[in-house]
Amino acid sequence: MAVQGKQTNKTRGRAALVLAALLTALIALVAGCSTGGTATPVSQSEQDPDVSVTQEPAVGSTDVSPRDPVSVTASGGTLQDVALTSPSGKVVQGTLSADRSSYTITEPLGYGATYTWSGTAVGASGDTSPVDGTFTTVDPDSVTSVTTYIADGQEVGIAAPIILKFDAPVADKAAVEKALTVTTTPQTVGSWAWLPDDGGSRVHWRPRDYWTPGTTVHVAGNLYGVDYGDGAYGESDFTLDFTVGRSQIVKADATSHRMKVIRDGATIMDIPVSYGEGNEDRNVTRSGVHVVTEKHEDFLMSNPPYYENVRERWAVRISNNGEFIHANPATTGVQGSANVTNGCINLSLSDAEEYFGTAMYGDPVEVTGTRLDLSAADGDIYDWAIDWSTWQSMSALPDSDAGTTASGDGGTPAALPTR
Repeated sequence: MAVQGKQTNKTRGRAALVLAALLTALIALVAGCSTGGTATPVSQSEQDPDVSVTQEPAVGSTDVSPRDPVSVTASGGTLQDVALTSPSGKVVQGTLSADRSSYTITEPLGYGATYTWSGTAVGASGDTSPVDGTFTTVDPDSVTSVTTYIADGQEVGIAAPIILKFDAPVADKAAVEKALTVTTTPQTVGSWAWLPDDGGSRVHWRPRDYWTPGTTVHVAGNLYGVDYGDGAYGESDFTLDFTVGRSQIVKADATSHRMKVIRDGATIMDIPVSYGEGNEDRNVTRSGVHVVTEKHEDFLMSNPPYYENVRERWAVRISNNGEFIHANPATTGVQGSANVTNGCINLSLSDAEEYFGTAMYGDPVEVTGTRLDLSAADGDIYDWAIDWSTWQSMSALPDSDAGTTASGDGGTPAALPTR
């Protein structure tokens, strides 16, 4: 019995050893699922989300133009509660796409301001990505304004150029000209030309030939946010709408001592006048196409040292060098037979009053028969003294980019910038 009992204990010992070995192998098999260490469970929140966010301009950008595209896009998801906020806390206007995957700002931003994004992008699985961060717009050294010589809604004569006068020199004229459009009905061939600076840059647009009567004109200058160069930017956008009136042309032949007024092809006045005496350059009535710019029933004229503050009636200015068509009773006796004036075109009181009533800003006055031509020395508007090919060459843009636009909508100015 003693021997038999001893054998049973050995059997039990072997079984224990086998069981231990099996457990060890099982543990090793389980441990084999992780190489070099113990496995750590990975939660869904720590995985890469299935939605990503792209912002334009990039977060942290500086010197952003107020006219640059501004948007946020969710790839693989949709946007919720997205907003762009100005430094003053105002929410900038924007539009969310129909599928809610993109949000685009629809109003220009202010200069020198930091804008802040907020919102969330949500993926199909519920994962989220924040819409956040800031960017800063350019802070100009200066802003440049522009003045138009034609008033909104004005009716003008067939020779009226579109004149834009800037209050400072424009370094990058091509950038500014690209932001200007002229839309006409009917379509009109024309071009911008940059004239010499006069206390600031100036650019004129004129048709190749006189305007067609009845033409409607829309001018749009999307200048806000445009880099003018040398640290200057555009102050604001503008639009201008005007209409071309009837055709009226003054034919002023100095050798004839007469002046004709031709309305829509018919002569409505043919009157005796006196032109500049011409014995000195200062009193030569300039030959060339002048443009009516002002009218005064009473006007004090001066031409030092020859005369000062002489009252003249029914004065129609045709250039900035002092040339007018006006009444002068002192020359009535020679009107029609001799040229004795200081350069103006003298009429009788009754003829001057009648002509005054017909004249309109932009009417052409075609002077011929004198020894000096109208030029840049004679004031603001000598546009028609420049031949067409030369005029086109005065554009800041290549030939393919200069000129008029087709008939239709020329655009509207952007809203006031967000501050």
